Amino acid sequence: MLERNKRLSVEALIAAYHERTAIIAVIGLGYVGLPLVRALLGAGFKVIGLDIDSEKIAALKRNEAYVKHFPAEIFSAAIEDGRFTPTIDFKLLNKADAILICVPTPLTSHREPDLSFVESTARSILASLRVGQLVVLESTSYPGTSRDIIRPILEQSKLVSGRDFFIAYSPEREDPGNLKFSTGEIPKVVGGDGEDALKLADALYSSFVRQTVLVSSLETAEAVKITENVFRSVNIALINELKVLYSEMGIDVWEVIEAAKTKPFGFMAFYPGPGLGGHCIPIDPFYLTWKAREYGLSTRFIELAGEINTTMPRYVVSRIVGELNARTGRGLKGAKILVIGLAYKKNVDDTRESPSFKLIELLEDQGAVCGVHDPFVPAIPRTREHLKLAGRRSVILNSESISQYDAVLIMTDHDSIDYGMIVKSAKLVIDTRNACARSGATGSNIVKA
Repeated sequence: MLERNKRLSVEALIAAYHERTAIIAVIGLGYVGLPLVRALLGAGFKVIGLDIDSEKIAALKRNEAYVKHFPAEIFSAAIEDGRFTPTIDFKLLNKADAILICVPTPLTSHREPDLSFVESTARSILASLRVGQLVVLESTSYPGTSRDIIRPILEQSKLVSGRDFFIAYSPEREDPGNLKFSTGEIPKVVGGDGEDALKLADALYSSFVRQTVLVSSLETAEAVKITENVFRSVNIALINELKVLYSEMGIDVWEVIEAAKTKPFGFMAFYPGPGLGGHCIPIDPFYLTWKAREYGLSTRFIELAGEINTTMPRYVVSRIVGELNARTGRGLKGAKILVIGLAYKKNVDDTRESPSFKLIELLEDQGAVCGVHDPFVPAIPRTREHLKLAGRRSVILNSESISQYDAVLIMTDHDSIDYGMIVKSAKLVIDTRNACARSGATGSNIVKA
């Protein structure tokens, strides 16, 4: 920890980051915070990890993983030798020279930004804020969040941003389960509240990531992350719309994409799905549409993309109903459906905003009986929007269990699943991810949806 009782020069603070003598605090030890802690420890920093969930802290201390693709044992040595301190005690923020905020930024039930986690975190920092500290928000939010929300809260301390302490924004760019791009390999966009804040944030991040990308302001950095996710949301919506159209025309959209992406310029492949999942793409664009209202502007592309993407679960249900009726003469009432995949993407246990939950509820609202299987999710976790599904356990997947269902719905294309066995054993397979074709499994009982 640097000297707290006097103002240090920006140069001295920068040197502390370069020399790894600064102590870094990470608030929020989830899918973003844990990889960040690992990268910081790997670079030689001493890290304090804070979370309001005492179970996460206890799990880390017991050497137990709560993020399956991120084993807890990678932190055990650092905990034992004191380089990493996982804790729920926010008073320890006083020891930190830089504080990185990685807390959720969800939507309310009215699809408006919920910044309650950011605001409560800022108040926790306020209680221990001292001269020389760097505070960086990594959570995705609309342009203006750092300046209009975090700065006023912290300046209640009578310390002044840019003079006594420093605020920066550097959006997280984690891709859970992506083995090619770790935290240190992903370029880090950085914006600061003034030149000194930018220099300090650059010094910190350049100490443990391959490249920093400096932008002119906090708002620009915040806009970068929103833009990245809006770009994906709009393009996924486009391909989802084409999926519906091409299906009616008897054309396989997956085959179209595979052929189109052979063009070495002017085309970028996006893939359809049963709905959007994860914390970013289903949520972040709505932060910008909400902010746009302040300026009297509408964001028609973003809102239309949201409409298209949110209709995909109902489209999948309609395909199931149609196929069951055409093949068996029955509807959904009393039909047994096995849903394969609870995670929002393959090969991880991350169920945030998973479209599988919406699909299960839609199916059961029409009288279906759903079983679930996910090799990474033994039971459906408790969520705010899908409480009645909490605790439902993953069934054993084998030929006998599959044959008991009227249809199998593939929602997540985990690599470890035997799609050939599913096709051979199932009466009907509704494949929303093209998983069967990619695995080489074929059969007249496969329907792409």
